[in-house]
Amino acid sequence: MYRLGVLALLVTCIGTLTPWVHSKTNARDVSALNVMYSSMNSPSALTGWKSSGGDPCGESWKGIDCSGSSVTEINLSDLGLSGSMGYLLSSLTSVTNFDLSKNNLNGDIPYQLPPNALHIDLSSNAFTGNVPYSISQMTDLKYLNLGHNQLNGQLSDMFGKLPKLATLDLSYNSLSGNLPQSFGSLSSLTKLHLQNNQLTGPINVLTNLPLNHLNVANNQFTGWVPDALQDIDDIETEGNSWSSGPAPPSPPGASHAKKGSKEGDGKSGVSGLTIAGIVMGVLVVLAVLVALFSKRSSSASSHFLDEERASQRRAFTPLSSRELSHDLRAEMHKSFRAIDMDRKSVESSASVDIKALEKSPSIGFRPPLHDRMESLKDNEFANRLNARRSTSAMSYNLADLQSATGNFATGRLIGEGSTGRVYRAKYADGKVLAVKKIDSSLFQGRRADEFSEIVAKISMLHHQNIAELVGYCSEQRHNMLVYEYFRNGSLHEFLHLSDDYSKPLTWNTRVRIALGTARAVEYLHEVCSPSVVHKNIKSANILLDVELNPRLTDCGLATFHQRTSQNLGVGYNAPECTKPSAYTLKSDIYSFGVVMLELLTGRMPLDSSKPRSEQCLVRWASPQLHDIDALGRMVDPALRGLYPPKSVSRFADIIALCVQSEPEFRPPMSEVVEALVRLVQRSSMNKRGESPGASRRMDDFDY
Repeated sequence: MYRLGVLALLVTCIGTLTPWVHSKTNARDVSALNVMYSSMNSPSALTGWKSSGGDPCGESWKGIDCSGSSVTEINLSDLGLSGSMGYLLSSLTSVTNFDLSKNNLNGDIPYQLPPNALHIDLSSNAFTGNVPYSISQMTDLKYLNLGHNQLNGQLSDMFGKLPKLATLDLSYNSLSGNLPQSFGSLSSLTKLHLQNNQLTGPINVLTNLPLNHLNVANNQFTGWVPDALQDIDDIETEGNSWSSGPAPPSPPGASHAKKGSKEGDGKSGVSGLTIAGIVMGVLVVLAVLVALFSKRSSSASSHFLDEERASQRRAFTPLSSRELSHDLRAEMHKSFRAIDMDRKSVESSASVDIKALEKSPSIGFRPPLHDRMESLKDNEFANRLNARRSTSAMSYNLADLQSATGNFATGRLIGEGSTGRVYRAKYADGKVLAVKKIDSSLFQGRRADEFSEIVAKISMLHHQNIAELVGYCSEQRHNMLVYEYFRNGSLHEFLHLSDDYSKPLTWNTRVRIALGTARAVEYLHEVCSPSVVHKNIKSANILLDVELNPRLTDCGLATFHQRTSQNLGVGYNAPECTKPSAYTLKSDIYSFGVVMLELLTGRMPLDSSKPRSEQCLVRWASPQLHDIDALGRMVDPALRGLYPPKSVSRFADIIALCVQSEPEFRPPMSEVVEALVRLVQRSSMNKRGESPGASRRMDDFDY
């Protein structure tokens, strides 16, 4: 009987403890909430919350709801919270309801939010910056309210993959520019509030949406309110610059696409005869284009069309029929003849490049030779064709640039390097550009036309991981280059100038940055003909776009770099760079390896604040790159242990090859790209094959 009693007691205890065991919160959710709590200045209003550890689901933290061991809802509205939301929100993969409205939160909205959220409400705070681009990937999102904040700038064209979004509120901010075309893809949108912003242009993109509530009051919209929108029961349009007089007829099928056509009123706007005439006109123009294209090789034309589809950053302006003049047809004929010649020369140069690559030291894997050669041919051909289509940048007026930069005011300075200073130029329409003012001393003793040659060469560089040259200015002995502006700044700023809670980079983002930068350098080295040596690869010259994709800048400026061991970017110079003539493609490989070391360790290439033996990053790290235990101590502490050890080890192996002291042993950049791609592929396969009890370190790697 005694034994039976003990057994019964044990069963009772186990039954009592079981719910507690199951309520233990997912470790990644705990870490994300810990960071949130610290980022919001550890407010007393959040009872139960902790800055380290704890069990949100088991301990009933304020505003937290769970399902099993996963946090599913965060409701912290109207609690007087301040500070920011932290940087680990992307770890909250089970959160569907995220409400921090009516608080005093400030700064930019984090670039990553709970990725599977259905309901997000961040309204009535003091957020600045723009709508985070990560929202574009939330395909299940139904409700988004960012109203009553201080958001500014133009809306990105990021709404094309949100088919379930029913409510969107961006009211009472300072948003500017035209409505993005992707608004037209919001097929479930019934409520849209945009009032009290500075939005401009027409609102025709909203015509076919199933809206029941629309408020666009107090903006700077122009044009007319489409007829289809005037049928909405709840609509506010006052306080805009609408055109007076009768509106132009709607496009065929557009005016009543939403509500259905009205039969028998005799006012359809466009008759069947008119439509037939439009169709015939379009067919005639297409017939002329087809006739022109058919005279050239099918391979050339297909590449041209593929390149046009792939180039999402360039606006496509259709030719009108009167533009198809005799001179234009002659010019097109001449261009395609040159394109055919380009293809032949590309095939020849590609063959030579492949032979050179085969002699290079191998990392251990490469695509089949035929595939590699075809890829190189296609990339090179697309590059030359792209350059032929756009070989000149826009000329900017000096007075306009002076006005946009506040006469190059110190407050507009965003960077300074060996070739000059970079300023932020902001225009009245909200457009922001980066202006690189090249040091005038670099032009002493040079030809007057040398700057125009440099501009022409840079404007021929087109790659998704290279900062695009927008224009130039050459007036009154001022020589300037105008680039895209990237609000997120440089990799150097993310790694070395931000605190633990504002701009950290997860491991998978670091690998993606390394891979994108490697592809940019591969393009310069092995696709461009002749090869382009960068000579200034460093983290400060790797800019990050809204999705944290890398954009290499300062490409094509090597002519200004008189590289020696003294004036090369501190800590990035390869051992052989003792004089300018010694700098080669392999020297670029070394500098890229140093950038990879920065991504791995979070350290600067040269840091006098460290102990003497650790001041030079390469010298300190190189002997430890193949030591697993040492690697664990080298990894950037900002990662907080959230990384897959095998991926880190392979990453370190690639670094070791790049920073070898002998240039001839460093791999070509094409092999570095292949190694990084293979690293991603292996990590992805490993994650898919992990058991349910896999460590949280591998879970963080979400390729």
